[in-house]
Parts: sequence; C-alpha cells; structure tokens
Amino acid sequence: MVADELDGMQPHALIFYQLSIRYSAERCIYAFLHYEEAFKQNAEPDYLVSVIQEAVGHAAALSRYFWPSPRGPKNKPQLLKLKQKRGEFLRKKYELDESSPLYNRDLRNAWEHFDEKLDVYLIEKISGMFFPISQIRSHIEADNPINRVFKLLDPQEECLVLMGNKYFFAPIRDEVVRIWKHFEND
Repeated sequence: MVADELDGMQPHALIFYQLSIRYSAERCIYAFLHYEEAFKQNAEPDYLVSVIQEAVGHAAALSRYFWPSPRGPKNKPQLLKLKQKRGEFLRKKYELDESSPLYNRDLRNAWEHFDEKLDVYLIEKISGMFFPISQIRSHIEADNPINRVFKLLDPQEECLVLMGNKYFFAPIRDEVVRIWKHFEND
C-alpha cells in the first residue's frame, strides 16, 4: 500500500528521510571544507586524498537515498518496490534526475570496491613507471601511457586520479550544496 498509494513515502516518514539526507549532505560539505583548509595548510598528499575519500563516501550515502540499490531480499519483492518508489519520491522532492553527479557511481564504486580494483590494476599493469604513493600534481600525469599513477590529486582541476582513472569531484560537491540549500526552505 505504501509503495502504490503513497508513492513510497508515508507522511510521517518524510522527516526521518529529510534528517538523514541532511546529515549526509552536511558531513559531505564539512569534509570538502576540511579538505580546503588542509590544502591551505599544506597537508600531506595522503591526508588530502583521505579527506576527499571521506567527502565522496558521504556523497555516496546521500546518493543511495535517491537511487537505492536495485537488489533486495528475493522473498520480499514489496520492499524492493517500496525503496524504488521512495527513491522516485525523494528525487522529485529534491529535483534530481540522471544528469545529477550523484547518479554516477563511478567514484563511489572506486572507493567501495577498492580492493577488487587494486587486484585488477596490479595484474594488468605489469610494466611502466609506478607511482605508489599519493601525489599532488596535474591530472595530466595520468595521461602518459607509461605512468602508473596510484593516487594523484590535482587541486586546481579538482580531480582525483585512482589507479589511472580520473574523477572530477567539484560537480559532486556542488550538487550536495544544492541539495543542502533545500533545507533552508524546509
């Protein structure tokens, strides 16, 4: 009934989702602000990468409210339908669609499945110039076909390179700030 007649959201449940979304957005924004401060203080590259990782983790948590996992218990298909409807309801409320940077899960998955991606990276990349420690440089370093860039942060372009793959994080930050602004009106 909740999924069909109430579009996946009971009226009293909305406040719980709003508070949870607000928490994830707030923590993400805080991590990005912390990154900016740490960068100004010339923090170590590993630390800066870890702060970006924290911000992306909170953005990933936020993303799951709007685009829940398509998986669920096989013996409870009504729960799958409920969370799909809930996602639709929240996307409409917060004005999100598939053009949102939160819809793209590449960066989130790069962190969440880091161990698996590292396995593949180390098996496939057997020669070249390896850079195993975090670096602060231009993301263009990763374009050189012989460079094996593990973790690189380009602060000017707001780009994180993980195992040679580039992830521009400014659009994520901007989208989270946009969502946060909804709470000024609620």
